[in-house]
Amino acid sequence: MKIIDLHCDTIQRIYRHEGSRRDTLKKNHFHVDLEKMLQGDYLLQNFAIFVNLDETKKPFETAMEMIDCYYEELEAYKEYIAPIRCFKDIVDNQANGKMSAMLTVEEGGTIQGKLSILRNFYRLGVRMMNLTWNYKNEIGIPNLIMDTQGKPLFKKRSSQGLSKFGKEVVEEMEELGMIVDVSHLSDGGFWDVAKYTKKPFAASHSNAAAICDVSRNMTDDMIRMLARRGGIMGLNFCEDFLCKDKKIEPGMFLDAMAAHVKHIVKTGGIEVCAFGTDFDGIPQNADIKDASMMFLLVERLRKEGFTQWELEKICYGNVLRFYKETL
Repeated sequence: MKIIDLHCDTIQRIYRHEGSRRDTLKKNHFHVDLEKMLQGDYLLQNFAIFVNLDETKKPFETAMEMIDCYYEELEAYKEYIAPIRCFKDIVDNQANGKMSAMLTVEEGGTIQGKLSILRNFYRLGVRMMNLTWNYKNEIGIPNLIMDTQGKPLFKKRSSQGLSKFGKEVVEEMEELGMIVDVSHLSDGGFWDVAKYTKKPFAASHSNAAAICDVSRNMTDDMIRMLARRGGIMGLNFCEDFLCKDKKIEPGMFLDAMAAHVKHIVKTGGIEVCAFGTDFDGIPQNADIKDASMMFLLVERLRKEGFTQWELEKICYGNVLRFYKETL
């Protein structure tokens, strides 16, 4: 079964040499590398440029260095994978026997309040951007707010919407052809995106609040709105967003993932559901340890009664439809 993943943080880990300098995109000790992707039958991987605003005073410069790392890695292993900038690139890469890579940005604060930087990111191949991560920026605020000790407040949701500049960013992204990503964004920000956009938008790595009641997950009303707008949401593999506050037992993550998928499909329809693993940005999922093991989730969903047609939509078809409409 072909796999498309809407979100991973692998480039940051390679950039920071968190394993060793021998850890490359081809082979590393992380969740995602080309060898694992080949084993997992990947069609496309979104690679996020993740910048933590609390760790750098120069978010734009850091993002640019990571984008350079991304392209250096792709060039080194171009026989396996190639970047995409439009939907046709996905088709061409597959015809040439290559996997596809799409460049995204996780943290709208990297544009530092400048539309010119947003436009330059687009010119460099960025095709999706999270408006926020876990800190307030010039665009808006997140839902997973930190307390004074830096710990996340999992239950606190915010009705605060986009800033004036945030609305300008959303409009410019649509004009450019860059996908608006609402994962991490406040409730008010989500509804502003729904109000001020015309094209489909995405929640690249977010789950269902009805199954796991944390602020990073989406309410049923949000899921229905996303579906009505032709958008997609990617299932996040993080324990805190799957089954927080429950005793973890073998197989529990697979059970939780299946429950989220079933609820998302029941609430928003089959067309809205996809995968957004958050690999290399989260602790290891005990049941799906890395990209090579995605078949376990597919088989678990099959046992839940999903048909081959439905599984193909969830695993890759919905994202292809969405990218054909938006890229």
